Amino acid sequence: MNDTEPPTSTAPGSVQPAGHSVVGRSAISTSGLSKRYGSLDALKDLDLEVPVGTVFGFLGPNGAGKSTTIRLLMGLLRPSAGSATVLGLDIVHDRRALHLRVGYLPGDFAAYRHLRSQQYLDQLATLRGGVDGHEVAALAERFGLDLGRRVGELSRGNRQKLGIIQAVMHRPELMVFDEPTSGLDPLMQREFLELVRERRQEGRTVFLSSHALTEVEEVADRVAIVREGRLVMTSDVMTLKARARRRIELTFADGAVAPVEQLAGLASVAEVEVVGRTVRLEVEGSMAELLRVAAPWGIDRVISNEMDLEDVFLRYYDEEER
Repeated sequence: MNDTEPPTSTAPGSVQPAGHSVVGRSAISTSGLSKRYGSLDALKDLDLEVPVGTVFGFLGPNGAGKSTTIRLLMGLLRPSAGSATVLGLDIVHDRRALHLRVGYLPGDFAAYRHLRSQQYLDQLATLRGGVDGHEVAALAERFGLDLGRRVGELSRGNRQKLGIIQAVMHRPELMVFDEPTSGLDPLMQREFLELVRERRQEGRTVFLSSHALTEVEEVADRVAIVREGRLVMTSDVMTLKARARRRIELTFADGAVAPVEQLAGLASVAEVEVVGRTVRLEVEGSMAELLRVAAPWGIDRVISNEMDLEDVFLRYYDEEER
């Protein structure tokens, strides 16, 4: 967390502390949530529901409103309009209680540079009512972080590891991460994603804002896409990918004449490109009709490439631009 920000996380204990059950409710719920700076709408009319026990990916480029949304949810900004609850707590009136139940890693994580990492974590643990020291040691070993070094001596990647540890060490009900793998090497990125999976298995909720769409695809149950402060869409990842186009390459035998016009005329085919004996297509939905038409013409090879989440994301942005 930043030097100027209050500690944000839950006290150690169960996923649903006594008197604070969120069973049957959303971990995060917003209604018309908006933030305006003068004539600029940084966030406009956001309606969002994040189910308890899920990993929720929050996607968008720089300036889309992701960090503004997170700072609003954490009570670090006051909304210009609308409302939101986090774990059933109002983000304006219940800000202090909210900070005791959420683990938060901001995109601009900073800590007291003069403190050793262990001292910094000890201070946060005290403010949170105590944290299991074995848990902290295990996380430091897992991420390869030397807790004896001063924060100001840490590399960017090691500071990010410290930020992750402070956000999860007390096993909060909800973890909010803003670009959590920024500065981490690929090995540590994989370790972080595995940690996210483990926390979900425990019934905890993760709200994950990231530019690394392939990472979100690996762990997210649902995603939301924002553009210029507005929500473009929300969907579960499987449904989103099912609607995505698939890239198909059909290589026809020597001497065969590819039925390009017939293939291009199929309802499932969106784009067609011919390169020598190979016909490259983008297909939506089932390939059955495509293969039925192509098979009699002598196919040597079929290559099918699923679109990843980044392709889907860019396609939605192209459609919004049009």
